[in-house]
Amino acid sequence: MRNRVLLLAALNASLSVVIASAQTAERPSLNASQVAGRIPLESPQTAGRVFADPPSTGVVTPVSLEDAQARAVDASHRLAESRARQRVAEATADARDAAQRPSLTASAGYTRTNHVAAFVVPSAAGFVSVLYPDIPDNYRTRLDLQWPIYTGGRLDALERAARAEVEASAAETVVAQADLRLEVARRFWAVITAEAAVRVLTEGVARAQANVADVRARLGAGLIPPNELASAQAQESRQRMLLIEAQTQYDVSSAELDRIVGAAAGERIVPSASLDVPAAPTSPVDSSVSLAKGARAERVVLQRRIDAAAEQRTAALAGRRPTVAFDGGVDYARPNPRIFPRQGRWEDSWDLSVNVSWSLWDGGRTGAEAAQAAGTAEAVRQRLAEFDSVLGVEVMQATREIASGTAAVSAADDGVRAAEEAHRVVSERYQAGVITQIEVLDAQVALLQAQLDRTRALANVRLAEARLARALGQ
Repeated sequence: MRNRVLLLAALNASLSVVIASAQTAERPSLNASQVAGRIPLESPQTAGRVFADPPSTGVVTPVSLEDAQARAVDASHRLAESRARQRVAEATADARDAAQRPSLTASAGYTRTNHVAAFVVPSAAGFVSVLYPDIPDNYRTRLDLQWPIYTGGRLDALERAARAEVEASAAETVVAQADLRLEVARRFWAVITAEAAVRVLTEGVARAQANVADVRARLGAGLIPPNELASAQAQESRQRMLLIEAQTQYDVSSAELDRIVGAAAGERIVPSASLDVPAAPTSPVDSSVSLAKGARAERVVLQRRIDAAAEQRTAALAGRRPTVAFDGGVDYARPNPRIFPRQGRWEDSWDLSVNVSWSLWDGGRTGAEAAQAAGTAEAVRQRLAEFDSVLGVEVMQATREIASGTAAVSAADDGVRAAEEAHRVVSERYQAGVITQIEVLDAQVALLQAQLDRTRALANVRLAEARLARALGQ
């Protein structure tokens, strides 16, 4: 009895691990989450047959992992946000570039002044010349041209920094896509893992119910005491409870997958894939790390941010140099203040100028801005070094998990075969009347445990493959 209690506790723990592996996953800065694994499936459409109340409404859409990832990319709000941020960076870069070009401004105005006494000068011929007439209504228009000819390299550096930020934003979009693909893979395998657990537990419930029927018949014949029937019924109830939990997990995982791939109203996404497939061969860790360093978009993001910070420092230091700007314009006014004497009619005039400005002392602002940009570049440089160090461990861990998971699947296969044989022998001996019902129950629990262990091992392999693909930037 004590051994059977321990086996039941282990069975419950194993089911919890399978469910947890289907639900949980780490969430790095831009990572996503949820996966596990599954046992071979005859067909994705047969999943509903193991449920007490299979879904009867909605359009069933079988999808492969690649199809699910493609649909998620199209439906993701997170990716839409990342693309919008990229467009913002592009617009900022365009604005920096436009700042180096000439700008032309048109302006117009009207001014009403008080009446004044006209200033007149008599001439020798007896005529009167009005030098300053009383014109209370003043109209003016102007076309103004401004062109920064030389800024000490500041505007050029700001544009280069903005272009580097555009590249960083584009790389961030790639990172978001990779994180989304990993999240879809986790949720995709989570559904199949939950389905596999349901199938295993359904078979266990069927065995337990057949055993209860057999024990009830033996009790009716007077061959066994009543407590053996109670034990068999308790075991059957326990397995039905585990099946209900697994069915609930399947429903939750399916809903999460439907959400992330953007399923339409009334559409039900059914993963179409097999859990029980050989693991893909892996490359040596050293070569995989080199490949990952060249493929990971996170490194591009950090490198471009370093470049942007360096250009920001260059732009800040340019504040110590003089600037030269070209100004000019055309005025058309009534009266035109540039025309003497003033007259109450429309007159045009123009002007051209070159202005030089040099900040001789700014209280240390330029140095502080340069130091700020240099500190930002150094901080991002350290983040890049940290990323490279973590990347090697990430690739090595995923590679080892695939290897150990493959070995665990092989061991689990042996365990299932041994448990099936043990269950067959125990059942035959029980039918022969040489052992008690307790040993049959223990054999059933051991078989169920072995099958769930195999499901968990297969899930771990699929999850490790998804993590390795993410680590390699695929």
